[in-house]
Amino acid sequence: MKILFTGFDPFGGESINPAWEAVRGLPDVVAGAEIVKQQLPTIYGKAGEVLTGAIEREKPDAVICVGQAGGRTSISLERIAVNLRDSAAKDNAGRTAEDEAIIPGGKTAYFATIPVKRIRDAIAAEGIAAGLSNSAGCFVCNDAMYTLLWYLEEKYPGVPGGFVHVPFIPEQTKKRDKPAYSMELSEITRALEIAAGVLAKMQHKG
Repeated sequence: MKILFTGFDPFGGESINPAWEAVRGLPDVVAGAEIVKQQLPTIYGKAGEVLTGAIEREKPDAVICVGQAGGRTSISLERIAVNLRDSAAKDNAGRTAEDEAIIPGGKTAYFATIPVKRIRDAIAAEGIAAGLSNSAGCFVCNDAMYTLLWYLEEKYPGVPGGFVHVPFIPEQTKKRDKPAYSMELSEITRALEIAAGVLAKMQHKG
């Protein structure tokens, strides 16, 4: 089995993105599954292009995209992606978006096809804060998640895909004027490793 994990490059003035740092810290093998890793640019459209290119190159059996959500207080398993770009925040190309479809004429939304509750429970069982989220926002994280689920349905309908949002890590919060929740990078990486283990065990069971 092969699982593709993706994480974004830093954005919004940050010098680090815990999503990518956690992904690249994953072991190369988890529960017998090969782990492949790809960094995505925090740019509308381009993130999806790099993601689908990685899917074509690696032909994974499952895909989990990971993004930073500063302000979240747990590992967040996203349940749904919507066909909408709408954020005043600038992507790394300096672009904002308003009321724009990700895939013109595409479905309104897609649900994650990884077992979000099972993964959440497995992470929480190891003492790491984990929960479900019903909104991936309308910035580049949602852009990637929607593109992922659309692409898998179109070309690889048997491949499960999903998105995990992670909190800040401590070094990101020290310079902020207001207190913000953070989680150790080692915990975030471990949570992703647990997610990979859940998927690997499901594959072994057939």
